[in-house]
Amino acid sequence: MSEVSVLADDVVTLPVAEVATLLNQPVSRVHQLVRDGQILSLRRDGEVVVPAAFLVTEEERAEVVKGLPGTITVLRDGGYSDEDILRWLFDDDDSLPGTPMDNLAAGRHREIKRRAQAMAF
Repeated sequence: MSEVSVLADDVVTLPVAEVATLLNQPVSRVHQLVRDGQILSLRRDGEVVVPAAFLVTEEERAEVVKGLPGTITVLRDGGYSDEDILRWLFDDDDSLPGTPMDNLAAGRHREIKRRAQAMAF
């Protein structure tokens, strides 16, 4: 589990229980998603939280942003720690409009996964 210093204070996070409610899943399932690398969590103010940007809400139902799990897997397979992955996802990239996470949320997951593959190998 990552430390709070990994992400800037302006990155909105949600407690695991709230993520579970949004996904309409039990809290144990959210912990399983973290273990499986579908999403990442960190500890902020003593609480386990998930970046809100990892979820997209449509018609009162949330789901994990498309392309995020695959990007996490590629980077983990390339030897990156969860802290490094969180940092990379939320750091501005001058060659992109915004952060890699912004681009995943905007549907440009193929480009972000391609960049992750290039970094990992």
